[in-house]
Formats: sequence, C-alpha cells, structure tokens
Amino acid sequence: MLEITDLDAHYGDAQALFGVAMTVHSAETVAVIGPNGAGKSTLVNAIAGLHARRSGRVTVDGVDIVAVPAHRVCDHGVAVVPEGRRVFAAMSVYDNLCLGAYRRRARAAFRESLDRVYGIFPRLRQRTTQLAGSLSGGEQQMLAIGRALMARPTVLLLDEPSLGLAPVMTDEVFEAIEAVNAQGVSVLLVEQDVDRALDVATRTYLLDEGRVAGEGTSAELRDSDEVRRSVLGL
Repeated sequence: MLEITDLDAHYGDAQALFGVAMTVHSAETVAVIGPNGAGKSTLVNAIAGLHARRSGRVTVDGVDIVAVPAHRVCDHGVAVVPEGRRVFAAMSVYDNLCLGAYRRRARAAFRESLDRVYGIFPRLRQRTTQLAGSLSGGEQQMLAIGRALMARPTVLLLDEPSLGLAPVMTDEVFEAIEAVNAQGVSVLLVEQDVDRALDVATRTYLLDEGRVAGEGTSAELRDSDEVRRSVLGL
C-alpha cells in the first residue's frame, strides 16, 4: 500500500531524515513514535509532498509519488490530518467538510462520505452549522479527521492527533481512528502518547534523530529497552 524507501529530507543544510524506510500494508495501522525533534512531523510532511525530499521513494500501490505536486498527492489516495488540526475557523463544520471533497471522485460520492463522517463523529452532525473556531479542541480534531476522510483516501496520515486534548476527548479520537481503520483505510499514525499509539497500531517504528532506530510489532516495541531509553528517558 504505502512504501517509503531511503527517504532523506533537509532543512537547508541540516538533514532531518536519513534513509528512512517504512511500509504500511492495506487496512493496517502503523505508528511512528520517538522523542521530540526526531523528525516525525517532517516524515509526514515529506510523504505528503509538503516538505521537499532530497532523495528516496514514496510509493502508493506501486506508484512513485515523489515527483507529484503536493496538491495532487490526494489524487493518489493519500490524505493528511496535520499537527494542530488547522481547521478553517471562520467557516462552518459543514463547509470545512465540503472542502475535503474537492477531488472529482470525492465530489461524486459526497453524500455517502458525509454520512460516513457523521456516523463516525456524531458530534459533527450536531454541530454542522457551527463555526469551526467555536468547537472544542477535541471536536476540531474530529473535524480535521472528517475533512480528510471526505477525500475518500486509502491512506490516512495522522500527525499528533492527541496533542492538547483532554483525556476524554483523546479517547473518542482514538476510538474514531480504530473505526476508520476498520473500514479499510490504512493509517500511518505519528503520536506523542506512546501507550495509545501502541494500543491501536499493529506495527510500530521508532524514529530517533531522523533515523529508524527500531521496528516491530507494537507488543515488541512496548517491551523494548530502546523505546524506554529514547522516548521515556529511562
């Protein structure tokens, strides 16, 4: 489904990613964990074409999308939920969701997608005419995920979905992530909350200083000394 091979990314002369290689299979949830500054958000942005890639390959269903402009990456079935949500605060919930369905194929299935999003996030149905900026942080995160789902992706990239959320809202967001994956969408989850990430992911990669420092099943990484040292400082 999604395959990343020897991916390098830079900020000017400073290299942020070093030969990163990862795979996300069809209908699988894969987590990426690591300390602050490890390059996790850079990885998401590089996959999506939002950050320039110096070298390497990013393929979706065997098609290399490295040379694809960022605004066309979604045409290949990849949607991003960015860190910090970035909803359009002065627009309604409904209008935010409409923006997610800008692709021709997505527009053709708009009503079906909207019902699907409202089924996963009943709160959004209740707040359909409410301005996005008036929602709680958790509701805005639901809206950001719902907006991405309106594009009918096969691969969903989630960057720190629990950031700044109260525990009860984090629970709801992660339940929704599991529901999305259960519908057949592959998920690459970058997450600061290691326990929650390991709970929902089948496999996990440890990213440290821009390199893959460990990988395996989530159970294996939960017991990993490298994870304890790198992420937890133990």
